[in-house]
Amino acid sequence: MNTTPNLSTHARVIPIVPAASGPTEDKIQVRSISGVFTRWRWAMVWVTQLVFYGLPWLTTHGRQAVLFDLQTERFFLFGAVLYPQDLIYLAGLLVISALLLFFATTLAGRVWCGFACPQTVYTELFMWIEHRLEGDRQARLRLDRSPWKARKALRRGGKHLAWALLGLWTGFTLVGYFTPIRELALAVPGNHLGPWESFWILFYGLATYGNAGFLREKVCQHMCPYGRFQGSLMDANTLYVAYDHQRGEPRAARPRGTDPVERGSGACVDCTLCVQVCPVGIDIRQGLQAACISCGICIDACNQVMDKLRSPRGLIRLASERELSTQGASALSLREHLGRRRVMVYGGLIALTGSLMVAAFLDRPTLRVNAMRDRAVLARQVHDGAVENVYRLQVMNAREFPRDLRVDVHGADGLSLASTALVHLEPAGAHMQTVTLRLERGQATALAGQVLPIRIGVSDNTASSRERTETASTFMVPR
Repeated sequence: MNTTPNLSTHARVIPIVPAASGPTEDKIQVRSISGVFTRWRWAMVWVTQLVFYGLPWLTTHGRQAVLFDLQTERFFLFGAVLYPQDLIYLAGLLVISALLLFFATTLAGRVWCGFACPQTVYTELFMWIEHRLEGDRQARLRLDRSPWKARKALRRGGKHLAWALLGLWTGFTLVGYFTPIRELALAVPGNHLGPWESFWILFYGLATYGNAGFLREKVCQHMCPYGRFQGSLMDANTLYVAYDHQRGEPRAARPRGTDPVERGSGACVDCTLCVQVCPVGIDIRQGLQAACISCGICIDACNQVMDKLRSPRGLIRLASERELSTQGASALSLREHLGRRRVMVYGGLIALTGSLMVAAFLDRPTLRVNAMRDRAVLARQVHDGAVENVYRLQVMNAREFPRDLRVDVHGADGLSLASTALVHLEPAGAHMQTVTLRLERGQATALAGQVLPIRIGVSDNTASSRERTETASTFMVPR
C-alpha cells in the first residue's frame, strides 16, 4: 500500500506512519549484507568505539587526559582544568549537540540513529558476536527452533558470555572516565574496587547487555522519543530511506534481464530481502515509519538484487518526498540541500553557538579567587587606632602546573595588607588563605561608620604566566 501523501507544498511536515509488521518470528534475526551503507555503519562503529574505549587511556601532564573527578570536583580535559562553576560549557555543548541533531535530521532524517547512536552501535557489536558464534540468519533461526541440547547450550552460552564480557568492559570504561582508569585496572584483579565503582560497572554492564542483547529494536520502536517527533524537523526536501512505489509496484517475480514494464509489473520482485536485513524489522515498502533508523542497509540489499536482475539501482534509495511524489522531479544537489532555509538557520545557530563557546572557553580565567569575610571578626580596632578586617580567600588554579601567587588589595587610601601574603598552588589545586587588611588610623577616623568597596586580587608573576585576577568585597570601618 502506498502511504506517501500527495505533495501540496514543499515546506510542510512529513507524516510518519506507525511501524509496519516485520518478520513473523518473535525475535528478529537480521541477515548479513554488504554494501556502501553497511561499510559506513561499521566505520562509525570503529570511530566511536576507538574514541570511547581509547580516550581514558590517554595522558597529558602526567594525568589522565579526560577525567571527571567528582570526588575533588575537578574536570580534566586535555590540560584544561574545569570546576563545577564551569558547567555552563556543558550546557553550551548540549545546545550545540541538539542543534546538530536538528541539522542532520533536516538534511537526511534519522541518520544519527542509523550510524552513531550508542544503541545502534552496541546492537551492531552484539549482533556481530551473535553472527560469529551462532552462524548466519538461517542457522540462527534453526537454532531458535531446535531443542535444548549440548550444542545449543554451548553456542548460546558462549554468546552470552561474550556479551557479558563486552558489557562489563563497557561499564569499566565508562567508570574509568570518573575514576582514573589505570588505578581502576589495577584494583580489578585483587578485587579492591570500591563499592560505588563495583556498582556502576555492573549497572552499566547490565544496561549494555540488556539493551544491545535483548531489547535491541524495541528501544527504537517503543522507548526512543526521537522517532515520534522527527517529522516536525523534516520537510518535503529532506532525504530519507524510501521505497519508490511508482517504480516498484505491482510486485512480481521475473527472470533475470527481463523488462518489468513489458511484463506489466513493477521493479520489486518481492524477495523481502529488505525486510530480512532491517535491524528494526520493518518493511520499508510500507512508507516512512517512526521505527526506521535510516541506516540504509535495505538500500544495500535492494541494490544487490537489482544488480543480479540487471535492473537499475535505486528502487530503495535516499530520496525526498518532493522527488517521489512529483512526476519528473529531480533530486536536489548538495548545494541546493545546504541552501534550504531550515538548514541555513540550524547551520547558522551552530556556527554562532560554537564560536561563542570556543571564544568563552579560550578566554576563561585559569586563576580564580573568592573572598569571604571572617564572620567571627567583622571588624576590629587595634592598639594604634588602625582598623583591621579579616578575610578568607579561596584561590583556585585551573592549570596543570604549580603557581606562586601574591595577594594585593586596592580601593581606599591607607588600605594595605597587615602582612605580605604569598600563596602556593599545586597543579589544579585550590587553597584557602586567611588575610588581614589594615586601614591606617587617620583614614579610619575620617571614614568611621562607612562600608568601603574594595578589590582583593592575586597575581602570578612567573615567567610562564603573568596572570592576575581579583574579586570585589567590602571593608567595614566601625564608629
